[in-house]
Amino acid sequence: MKRVFLIVMDSFGVGALPDANLFGDEGSNTLKACCSSGKFRAETLKKLGLFNIDGVDFISGVEDPMAAYCRLAERSAAKDTTSGHWEIAGVISHEPFDTFPHGFPQEIIDEFSAQTGRKVLCNAVYSGTEVILDYGEAHEKTGDLIVYTSADSVFQIAAHEEVVPVETLYKYCETARKILNKKYRVGRVIARPFIGRYPNYTRTPNRHDFSLKPFAPTVLDALKESGRSVIGIGKINDIFAGCGITETYKTVSNADGMNKTSSFLKNDFDGLCFVNLVDFDSVYGHRNDVDGYASAVAEFDLQLKEFIDGMREDDALIVTADHGCDPSTPSTDHSREYVPMLYYEKRMKSGVNLGTGSTFADIAATIAEIFGLPFPCEGTSFYKRIGLK
Repeated sequence: MKRVFLIVMDSFGVGALPDANLFGDEGSNTLKACCSSGKFRAETLKKLGLFNIDGVDFISGVEDPMAAYCRLAERSAAKDTTSGHWEIAGVISHEPFDTFPHGFPQEIIDEFSAQTGRKVLCNAVYSGTEVILDYGEAHEKTGDLIVYTSADSVFQIAAHEEVVPVETLYKYCETARKILNKKYRVGRVIARPFIGRYPNYTRTPNRHDFSLKPFAPTVLDALKESGRSVIGIGKINDIFAGCGITETYKTVSNADGMNKTSSFLKNDFDGLCFVNLVDFDSVYGHRNDVDGYASAVAEFDLQLKEFIDGMREDDALIVTADHGCDPSTPSTDHSREYVPMLYYEKRMKSGVNLGTGSTFADIAATIAEIFGLPFPCEGTSFYKRIGLK
C-alpha cells in the first residue's frame, strides 16, 4: 500500500517565468510579496527547502533541507487553475483557452437567456466582489443573472441565493457549459452565489466549477483504472470534471481542506489524495491582500507540521502550486510564475536540490513511477533522484 498526498497551494508562485512579459507579469513573485509582510511565517516550509529553491535569493534557506525541492515551469500556454492542475496531472495545454476581454459574444448571451428564461447583467471583465456590489441590487429587483469574466477563461454567474436557489444556479451553469462547448474552449463555468443586502453582500462557500473535461487521459485516470483510490479534496473534482476521481470532498476554507486531508492519514488507502487550497488565490491573491496571503501561509505552515508528524514511514507528500497571483502588483489577475515543488518522505536520506523542471508534468511522471504505472506524458520523473533509504 502506497499513499501519496499532493497539496496544491493555489497561486503560490515563486518568481516570474522567462516569458512572463508576454502575459504582462514581468517581475511578479508571489512568495517574495508574502515575505514582505510581518504576518509571514513558514518554518515548516523552510525546513522542507522552500527557500533553498533556485531563484529564491531574497531570504535565507536552511543548511540541510528535509525534502527534495525544485521549481517547475509551466509549459501550457496559460496561467490559470485548469491548465495548471491538468499539467500537474500530465496534460499540457499547448493551445490557450478562449478568453473574452470584451465580454461574451451576443450570440452566447442570447442563447443563454433564451434557455434560462432570464436576462443578463454586466457581461464584462469584472472583479467578483465588485460585480455583486455594482449589479447585486439590480439583480435582486429583476432576477436577471450577473454574468462576468476575468483574464482567465471563465464564464461566471453570480446570483443571490434568495433570488436564485443554489441548485437552480447550478443548472444554469450546466446550461452555459453546454452552450459554450458547441464553439468555444472555455476552461470553467463558475457558479458564484451570494447573500446579504446591498451594499453588504457576501459570497458564500457554495461556489461550484463546471470545467471542460481534460482532452487527454491524466495520471488520475491511470491510477483509477489500476484500481487505486484518487481522492479529491477541495475543487479537484470540479477542475477535472470528475474524470479519474474515485472520492470527492468539498471544503469551505484552507483550514477545512487541511483538516479533511489530515483525516485521511488515519485511513488505509492505496493511491493519491489530491488537494486544492483555494483561499490563497480567491480570498487573498485576487484581492491584493498581502498581509492576508502571508497570514494564510502561516496558518497552513502550522497545519503542515502536524500533517507531517502524522505521516507513515512510506507516505509521500508533494507540495506545489498551479500558477502565481502576486498580491503586491496592481493587477488582480493570476501571474505567470514558476511554482515550488517539495517532495518529502520520512525515509529520505536527506534533502536534494532538483533544480528547475521544464513542466509541471514532472509531478505526474513521478506519481506514475511511484505506482509503477505506464503513463506516457511530457514530464520527467524525479523519483529516483530523491534518495530513499
